[in-house]
Amino acid sequence: MKFATFDRIISPEVGACIAGYEFDQRSVCKADDLHAVGLLADDGTRRILIVSFDLLALDRWFIDALRGKCASILGIPAACVMFTCTHTHSGPHTLTEGKLVEKLNKAYLDELGAIVCDAVSNIGEMRDCRVAFYSIQVDENRNRRYVTADNHASFLPHRKEMTRIADGIADKELGCLYLLDPETSDPLFVVGNYAAHPLAGHAPGLGGLRISADFPGAFRDYVKSETGADAMFITGAAGDLVPKDDELGMDAVRRTGVNLAKAAIMGIIDAQRNPARFIMEDPPVGGIGKTMTTRKRVKFKGLLTAEYEEGETVDIELQAVAIGDVCFVGVPGELCNEYGLEIKWHSPFRKAFVAYCSTAYLWYICQTNLVVAGGYEGDSQVFTTRDSVRFLQTAADAMFDLRDSLFPEDAAKDEPYPDFVIRPLVDIPKNRE
Repeated sequence: MKFATFDRIISPEVGACIAGYEFDQRSVCKADDLHAVGLLADDGTRRILIVSFDLLALDRWFIDALRGKCASILGIPAACVMFTCTHTHSGPHTLTEGKLVEKLNKAYLDELGAIVCDAVSNIGEMRDCRVAFYSIQVDENRNRRYVTADNHASFLPHRKEMTRIADGIADKELGCLYLLDPETSDPLFVVGNYAAHPLAGHAPGLGGLRISADFPGAFRDYVKSETGADAMFITGAAGDLVPKDDELGMDAVRRTGVNLAKAAIMGIIDAQRNPARFIMEDPPVGGIGKTMTTRKRVKFKGLLTAEYEEGETVDIELQAVAIGDVCFVGVPGELCNEYGLEIKWHSPFRKAFVAYCSTAYLWYICQTNLVVAGGYEGDSQVFTTRDSVRFLQTAADAMFDLRDSLFPEDAAKDEPYPDFVIRPLVDIPKNRE
């Protein structure tokens, strides 16, 4: 495979309205820069582009317009361009939801679009690489809901004394994609995927007013400092997950990001020493989008925004973009981790990773019983819970259709997914006997 990358700073000016919690505060300083990191992959026939933004979220109208421009520059379908937001709360306000439209920094969005189009137009020379994947469990998050025996939920950010008894489901998988030098197997580019709200640094007072990429920035910095490889962070299904040290400040930012980066580096070592297990041969790339029409919950039927018109239904898009046997599933908002796990369980790819706040921002997307139990996330779900099941089916359909197009020989088989139990636990190269 060939690849090229870009990394552009997208920090706003200090004083810009910051995303935060209430969308009504302005930044007073900058702890670290925000970045837009892009990866262009080419298998010789198709190309895909993934861009990760250090932003809370982006509206669909902006995403659709910018995806179209990038697709036109590259000469590829818009479905092969994936945007995703890390969901840092310490970035500029970029949404036009409801009454928040007056807080929108339109000039910033115009500049952001120009930066991305310039980066894509001047992305540089494509390089050869080998592609490896990895997966490791890292205990750096927890579920921020506590559900009692009678199925009533408490929102732990508002009940800090209950944090120590948090026992909800938490997806702790750090998924990694490595682009390696074809001769030396040294890392050239690292993609990390983990589910946790970037809220480690959002401490009371000053902490909530600093511009910062939060722990995804610390992850990238540590990977770069220790391996020399550039890195991208993609937030997973973090709707109800936070870092273990959430809202405690910059030390928590560094600790969370560095611990995730150390796990990613350990994966590089394993992939280098076991190439038969983790390196994909001639991985194809491609993307697909699937749109479904959902019914709004009663309290949202009158919602009128720049993105979702007033009415009883709304169209939402899910997206699947794959590099070989690794598929990124782009979701339109804040998917709770239980549904993220289910997307992974239904994946026909060897690994599936959720890309948070990707195709739009439709607030929270929850499993039905989470809405029954109540709490912040369930109260913020726009569409009906019955349609949540169709949401999962649409995601699965996207993955299956994409795999069929990338691996047509597998689609023709009765059992397309081979059992690799015959592979040795440790693959020792023949020249190292």
